[in-house]
Amino acid sequence: MPESAPIQNPTAPEAKTGRTPDPCVVVIFGATGDLAQRKLLPALFMLGDHELLPQGFSIVGISRSPQTDESYRETMFESTKKFLGGEVNPDRWKSFAQGLFYHAADVTDPKSYQELIALLDRVEKKRGTAGNRLFYLAVSPEFYMTIVGQLGEAGLARPKSEKNWTRIIIEKPFGRDLTSARALNEKVCKYFTEDQIYRIDHYLGKETVQNILVFRFANSIFEPIWNHQYIDHIQIIAAENIGIENRGSYYDKAGALRDMVQNHMLQLVCTIAMEPPISFNARAVRDEKSKLMEAVRPIKPSEVSKYTVRGQYSDGYIDGQPVQGYRKEKNVAPDSRTETYTAIKLFIDNWRWADVPFYLRTGKRLPKRVTEIAIQFKRTPHLVFARTPEDQVLPNLLLLRIQPDEGIGMKFEAKQPGPSIRLRSVNMEFQYGTSFATPSEEAYERLLLDALLGDATLFARGDWIELAWAFITPILEGWEQSKADPIPSYPAGSFGPSESDVFIALDNRRWRVSRRWVT
Repeated sequence: MPESAPIQNPTAPEAKTGRTPDPCVVVIFGATGDLAQRKLLPALFMLGDHELLPQGFSIVGISRSPQTDESYRETMFESTKKFLGGEVNPDRWKSFAQGLFYHAADVTDPKSYQELIALLDRVEKKRGTAGNRLFYLAVSPEFYMTIVGQLGEAGLARPKSEKNWTRIIIEKPFGRDLTSARALNEKVCKYFTEDQIYRIDHYLGKETVQNILVFRFANSIFEPIWNHQYIDHIQIIAAENIGIENRGSYYDKAGALRDMVQNHMLQLVCTIAMEPPISFNARAVRDEKSKLMEAVRPIKPSEVSKYTVRGQYSDGYIDGQPVQGYRKEKNVAPDSRTETYTAIKLFIDNWRWADVPFYLRTGKRLPKRVTEIAIQFKRTPHLVFARTPEDQVLPNLLLLRIQPDEGIGMKFEAKQPGPSIRLRSVNMEFQYGTSFATPSEEAYERLLLDALLGDATLFARGDWIELAWAFITPILEGWEQSKADPIPSYPAGSFGPSESDVFIALDNRRWRVSRRWVT
């Protein structure tokens, strides 16, 4: 068997795209790091196992520590087995690993990039990668500027010829405020064109997030009521029961607003609220998302107490086990003011969503891991069933479950059996796990394949990034100006700070409690 030929897998699912990427090499900066071992290598291996990669597909891992190709292959085999639950066929891994190479390098040293050029030329001749290259920055954000600049100065940002392509994937966080995001955009765009740049947000690779667009734009029954005339408000929650998991040095400089809201949650807002694109392609979809972000009403620094709440978890219990508070976590300042919980009320100033509040909340050490979007419809304008108290007739609810228990639920009123008119809320459910025989692919599998195919639909564009930071930065400034105010705390395992309940109660509403939190 030629070295570049993939092992045929008779049980592999059909390619979901109907296309196979061009022969290419993926260069991973940070190749021995957590992201590469947990997500990237397992995802690429699974794409190969499903026969979605081209012949000769190759990977060059770059990190500082000295290793040989063989030792790197062995390390990645063990980590891939670990993160795929041990389900790695040794023969398939052997075929995959033939295209796995390692380059020890100092990313700040121009000489390392000349050595990389020589290695890529050897890999191209040996594996037939045809000169197509995808660079993946799986490193700490502090190195983004350096690597982009070095790639550009070495000539690696330009395709080898008119027949070739070169692309770059940049992980979040893309900046830490509007100024830094603009600076990073300017740096990347100095060497790469916008169509070469793929700013990744793994939330957009989740099947259930993509299904929001299908649900909205492939079904006509909801479009007439998808507006302020029928919808009372929308709640989006992204809760985690884990803490910061040895990421104290990063998280204490970021916090929940930067870590979750600026990217994941604002992407969910855009997906649920954007106007229908003219077609499902990268330009059209991303145009509508940017238009939506432009319509989000700014929150001034002086208004943060009116539109936001933040909190920090203290000692408590998760699943019956005691856990320590945030300020006791490793690499966290004992007097830290970093938020581990935030709730935000935002408005979208356009015709569709005028005066409809969007309530966003996210937090660490909440009861269970859950990401959901709840669309709360308005009450009926007139209750014809006089014997039923109005406060017992609940308004209709549409629930989009992103994770876990992925699916869609609808709550509506029905008559209970019996001679009298008695109403009761009932649920209509769709669940991915029971409705489709094919398991959902991992987000990184979908996003990596899209990048290899040159499809940027599920990646953030530069203007959207800056619009998102333009909304977030004044909130950060407002919090900074209120340093004298204490940060509310909440026990680990609770639903968040009590101030958050007061925050939404002032609007005569209350937070929806996920069923996962009460079962």
